Amino acid sequence: MQLKFRGVRGSIPTPGPNTVKYGGNTTCIEIRTDSGELIILDAGTGIYSLSQQLDKGKPVDAHIFITHTHWDHIQGLPFFTPAFMRGNQITIYGGLDPVTQQSIQRALAVQLQYSFFPIREAELKATVRYVTLTPGKSVMVGDARITPLLLNHPVLNFGYRIECDDRSVFFTGDYEPLFNIYRPEDQEYEPFQSMVDERFVEVCAFLHGVDALIVDASYTEEEYVFKRGWGHGTYQSGLNLAVRSDAKRLFFTHHEPNRTDMDLDNIYRQLLEQYQNLDIELNMAREGIEYNI
Repeated sequence: MQLKFRGVRGSIPTPGPNTVKYGGNTTCIEIRTDSGELIILDAGTGIYSLSQQLDKGKPVDAHIFITHTHWDHIQGLPFFTPAFMRGNQITIYGGLDPVTQQSIQRALAVQLQYSFFPIREAELKATVRYVTLTPGKSVMVGDARITPLLLNHPVLNFGYRIECDDRSVFFTGDYEPLFNIYRPEDQEYEPFQSMVDERFVEVCAFLHGVDALIVDASYTEEEYVFKRGWGHGTYQSGLNLAVRSDAKRLFFTHHEPNRTDMDLDNIYRQLLEQYQNLDIELNMAREGIEYNI
């Protein structure tokens, strides 16, 4: 498998001279299998650059897996240009929102409403279909097996495990490990902590042995004190997850919009120094960089 980051930023695009190295587009990851299948994880603004580099002389068969429907993960969908070309096939996968009872189709349909976009969904020339996923139930894209895992975030959020070509990748989407909402002296503390611990073990078992783990690492530990419950992880929580799941390579992504290239360089340098004896390859996700998994 080949893995290329098309967008690594969280919350909002951040173009400009201070984000050139790591990139300013929001979340989008391109995966190519050895047989040529195109799998796309999330459709932030990074999906536009991906669409511009596709061979326009060949029909596109794209499989877009949406982790969740917050804006920074779907706002590029209306600008995925293959959708406007006849003969292309686009399949969009996602969950059924338990609050709205709406399927993933809503993510594109809402953005293509009259008030928000000049082109209606009915005017798209490509064949677009939608697949509602069930946690733990795999779907196949060619030889690739993709399995969704429900992860903690303030809206329905799937992490995805992709297995193909004897390799595996897991992407968390936006993920904050569960934490105990009670104080140690509260009667509810111990049973709730047991649930938190059990859930973490389940997540690690699902991820076990992945060749590449891509995690939401929005915050430092110091920042997280003020942003607990916002639905995002830290560099430390990403490392904990990688160690416990025996991941081989770890990619930190969903960079905070206020992080400059210099900030990310400094954080990365500190991580490499602090964990130099760790038997896991550490990477700071960079837009446009391709990896062989």
